[in-house]
Amino acid sequence: MHFCQNTVNHNIFLENMQNDVLSTILNQHDIQVDGSPEKVSAYFEELVFTKSTMKEYLSKDVYGEVIECIELGKKINRDIAGHVASAMRSWAMSHGAKSYTHWFQPLTGATAEKHDSFFTPKSDGQHIEQFTGDALVQQEPDASSFPNGGIRATFEARGYTAWDPSSPAFILELKAGKVLCIPTIFISYTGEALDYKAPLLKSIHFLEKHALPIARMFDRHANRVQPTLGWEQEYFLVDERMYYARPDLVMAGRTLIGSAPAKGQQLDDHYFGSIPERVYSFMVDLEYQAHRLGIPIQTRHNEVAPGQYEFAPMFESVNVAVDHNQLVIDLMDRVASRHKLKVLTHEKPFAGINGSGKHNNWSLGTDTGKNLLSPGSTPKTNLRFLTFFVNVIKAVHEHADVLRASIASAGNDHRLGANEAPPAIISVFIGSHLTGVLDSILERVEKGKKFDEESNANLKLDIHKMIPYVLLDNTDRNRTSPFAFTGNKFEIRAVGSSTNCASPMIVMNTIVGAQLEAFKKDVNALIADGEKRDGAILRVLSRYIEESKAIRFEGDNYTEEWAKEAAKRKLSNVKDSAHALGLFETDKAIKLFTNSGVFSEVELEARQEINYENYNLKLHIEVNVLADMARTMVVPAAIRYQKKIADTLESLEKNGVKSTSYMRKELALIGEHIECLLELTGQLDEVSAKASSKGHARDEARYIAKNIIPYFEKVRGHCDALEARISDAEWPLPKYRDMLFIR
Repeated sequence: MHFCQNTVNHNIFLENMQNDVLSTILNQHDIQVDGSPEKVSAYFEELVFTKSTMKEYLSKDVYGEVIECIELGKKINRDIAGHVASAMRSWAMSHGAKSYTHWFQPLTGATAEKHDSFFTPKSDGQHIEQFTGDALVQQEPDASSFPNGGIRATFEARGYTAWDPSSPAFILELKAGKVLCIPTIFISYTGEALDYKAPLLKSIHFLEKHALPIARMFDRHANRVQPTLGWEQEYFLVDERMYYARPDLVMAGRTLIGSAPAKGQQLDDHYFGSIPERVYSFMVDLEYQAHRLGIPIQTRHNEVAPGQYEFAPMFESVNVAVDHNQLVIDLMDRVASRHKLKVLTHEKPFAGINGSGKHNNWSLGTDTGKNLLSPGSTPKTNLRFLTFFVNVIKAVHEHADVLRASIASAGNDHRLGANEAPPAIISVFIGSHLTGVLDSILERVEKGKKFDEESNANLKLDIHKMIPYVLLDNTDRNRTSPFAFTGNKFEIRAVGSSTNCASPMIVMNTIVGAQLEAFKKDVNALIADGEKRDGAILRVLSRYIEESKAIRFEGDNYTEEWAKEAAKRKLSNVKDSAHALGLFETDKAIKLFTNSGVFSEVELEARQEINYENYNLKLHIEVNVLADMARTMVVPAAIRYQKKIADTLESLEKNGVKSTSYMRKELALIGEHIECLLELTGQLDEVSAKASSKGHARDEARYIAKNIIPYFEKVRGHCDALEARISDAEWPLPKYRDMLFIR
């Protein structure tokens, strides 16, 4: 009797919860979106300490020195920093900010901040608001509780944040107030980088050091070469009430169980479809807040999967673009809460439909306004284009492994190769026209034609005739390629939606910088032997084209045939992150990063430890959540359903109904699923408990990949089978059809 009463109470609770959720959603009043003037330009960057704002608050001399530091990368002295700090404080307080923070990106995957007040008590009783140059340039947050890979002991807490003048300060508006945010790097007491920004800045400097001399071969007026980034952020939106009713979404960011709905994405009706009103309201609100913070979001649309969306900004310098992406992810959560929605940036929050990526569109630009990866209208500009184009391909061929490692994560393992995302094999797509251009150069070499002055000029004219068509024809992109040329940039499509863009950008900057360093040496060697410069360039490029031919692939990357062909070409195919992360540990990778100065050996080792630990911890969380949901939610629901069938059978038989064979089979099937779930979760506990005994975090990660992950699908299979049989009123979780289609 006690059990029956509990069952009745639980069923009433579930029905009330689901009805309450649906009622809340269906009766949702429109959220008041912050008003904005007609033109974005009227409020764009109003919360950013821009150059024009600095000009208003600083003297002419100080402003000139600050701009020189920002644009030329020079160090800023403390006296100048004091003037900037005072100007920042005055500007921030004019917007209502009462505190400031050094805003940084530790290796947690999120941003971090420690707020300090401008208010300063004085001994003479004359209390004031102040912000000094010392406080601007350097702060000392506790470093012991951030991931450090063994660099710092827990009792050694000191770490430093240091101002990055190249990324503008901004004001973050919270419900209760406003805070001035100053982008910074984060380092340990002993100087090792503990964040994403410090090595990113080093990689940018390294790339420029070796790209600038090459750019000056074609443009003597160039003084800077900077990598640019345009990211495309994919994400899901679910109703807040449904989100909090799913322990797996709350704790793991993805659904660990969930039966596929009758309709998924098979009709292709969501992609670029009409944006639902509630979602549109969220998007408009988000874009308004982003534009005020200087984030140039320009594109929004429905993505392929139901409940999935995307937005993308214009290109910016890599450093600022990375900061803006991290800021936007934080902003998305804040804005979504106002609309009673939750943003999911996990790479695969729902099984059976597309996951989410963060395409990184990378290019190189000069301070003279030239895109070095844009085909030109003259032989000279096309030779410049070919120089950088071929060197990027060569760099990816030489260092495909570290590029693969840079996008490795537990979440991305669910997405790579799963129809909507490229496989774990790194290849380069350039399109048929550019393939023809590269083949024509090789053909000339194979026929023994020399790159003398006359034939060189003719060759350049031939290239000039072919390349302009790329701008028209290359728009038909290969969506299965992990690394594709798309007209005037390379798109790294394999990056996961939750990944910090800095990770693949550090690798791209470093490998291209190293390749351009080698290119200059190779060209200079031929010039020293008496060859003309353009001829030497083309001769070296022709060798690179031949040597990197294996990495180029124009077909369908999803096919088994490509996997076999890739193996013949000796391209690596590392399918899980537990092994992909090891690609950072090779002698070749260590030499690459230490020679470039981007990482020291200590920093590399520490980051590897952090990467493995992050992988392990996320999987252990998922194990615990899955086992808990199976035992405390799915099995009890199944037992209640089982009892209901048994009671119905008993009642029918008492009343003389004999045709109950189907119900008896159903009863037995439910019992089998319950028994299997209890057995599997018990085994999962035992296997999981052994993981921590494997010693090194790398060994634990590989143990998890081999021995624990296979249980996820087994447990899920039984849970999903039960969900497909148990009534909505008795099932304890919001279902896929509700989360994906109720907006």
